[in-house]
Amino acid sequence: MAYLSPASKVRSPLLTFVQLANLAQKALANLRAFRPPPTNYYKCPLTRRAAVLILLFADRRGDLRVVLTIRSSGLKSYAGQAALPGGKADTLQETPFTIARREAFEEIGLAMSDHKLPVGYEVEHLTELPTNLAMTELGVRPCVAYLKTPPPTPRNKDPDAARDLLPKLDAKEVAAVFTAPFFNFLRGEDLEEEHRRTVPGQWYKGSWQSWHETAWRMHQFFVPVTPFTVFFADHKPSPARVEMSQSTDPKGTDRSSLQPPLPSSFAASTADPLLQPRYRVFGMTARILVDCARVAYGEEPLFEHNSHFGDEEMIKRLIAIGRLSSEVKRDDMLTREVIMRAHGKAKI
Repeated sequence: MAYLSPASKVRSPLLTFVQLANLAQKALANLRAFRPPPTNYYKCPLTRRAAVLILLFADRRGDLRVVLTIRSSGLKSYAGQAALPGGKADTLQETPFTIARREAFEEIGLAMSDHKLPVGYEVEHLTELPTNLAMTELGVRPCVAYLKTPPPTPRNKDPDAARDLLPKLDAKEVAAVFTAPFFNFLRGEDLEEEHRRTVPGQWYKGSWQSWHETAWRMHQFFVPVTPFTVFFADHKPSPARVEMSQSTDPKGTDRSSLQPPLPSSFAASTADPLLQPRYRVFGMTARILVDCARVAYGEEPLFEHNSHFGDEEMIKRLIAIGRLSSEVKRDDMLTREVIMRAHGKAKI
C-alpha cells in the first residue's frame, strides 16, 4: 500500500496538560522500544552517508517539542530553509548518532557530552529510523534523542530547556533555532487555540507528487513562532527587531534579555524567512518528523500520507545499478530516468 487516506476534515481535539504529559511519556516509551528494520545505510559509501538529529524535550506543560533550525542564507544548499541539525559523515567509523551529535554541536552548540551541558541536563539516545534518500542521493539516517530536564534545585528552581539551552547555543551554520510541538505533526491544524486565533496562516498544507515513480506526499507545516520558541544566531537586535509584543512569558519570567526580540513587523509580508510569523517545514524534514511522530505516538496522522517509512528499498535498488558510487558529482540528482532504470534492473 503506497499511502494512507484517513477521514478528511477531522478537527483536531484540544488536549489538556495532563493528556499532553501522558502522551509524552507514551511517546518516549515507544521510541525507546522501537527497533528499526535492517538498513542499507552501511552499504552506502562514505560520501553518501548523512544523519540528522531529532532532539526532543518536554516543555512546561509536559508536551514534547522538537528542535529545528533555519539554515544560514550564506550556505550553498537549502539556504534559508528549515532543517533538522545534521550533515555528512566524516569517517566510515562514525555511527549515525555520532554524526548527528557532531553536527548538532557544530550547528547549534549542543554539547557532545552531558557534563558540558547545564547542570542536570542529559541527552538520551532513543532510537534510529529507517534511512531516507535525499534528492542529492545521500542516505540520511534520522536519530532520535531526548533532552532530559533536571528536577528543580535551589540554583534552578524552574528548569526550562528552551530557556536554559537555546539562548546559549552558538549557531555557526544556522540563522535561527526554533522549536515545534512534536505531537502536532500528526494533525492538520494548530492544537494551540491561541495560535489559531493570533498567528496568521495555517498549520498544514499537503499535496501528492511523483517521486521514485510512486505517489509521494509532500507535507508542508507552518510552525508558529513566538519570542519564547525562536532564538536568533547572532544574538544582536537588528533595527527590525527593536520591539517585543510581550517581554514576559505566561509564568511571568522576563526573557527580554535572553534573545533579540521579535520585530514589530513580524507578521508583515516579506521574503526574509526569519521575519515570518510561521516557519515552513517541508520536504524530507517534514516527512521524517511525521514518521517519527507515527512511531512515537502509535497512531496515523489526520491527513493523507505515505504508509512506508524511509527509502530503504529504493536505496537498495540504486546500489544494485551502481548509482550510489563513492564519487559525488555536482550534477548528481535523482531524475525520472534514473528511477526508471532502478525499477527495471534491481532485484527485489
